[in-house]
Amino acid sequence: MKISVELTLTPLQDNFEPAIIHFIKKLRASNLKVLENPLSTQVYGDYNEVMQVLTIEIKEAFDLIERGLLYMKIVKSDRHDYEPHF
Repeated sequence: MKISVELTLTPLQDNFEPAIIHFIKKLRASNLKVLENPLSTQVYGDYNEVMQVLTIEIKEAFDLIERGLLYMKIVKSDRHDYEPHF
């Protein structure tokens, strides 16, 4: 099953950028399709592969920050090529 995941990591601390950059670089290094914009990062691929990578990388990201939030949305389909029809 293919999924699309939108992630927003929000460290609740000063000097938050290094943790976010590290998280995104780790996702880029995976075999997954990763797209970024100023507000979030999207990851696309097979459910089991995506969740396996996210489980590892989210834990590592949380280990690198004192406090923080991670917002995650999951859609059951690969939407990486979505274009608005309006």
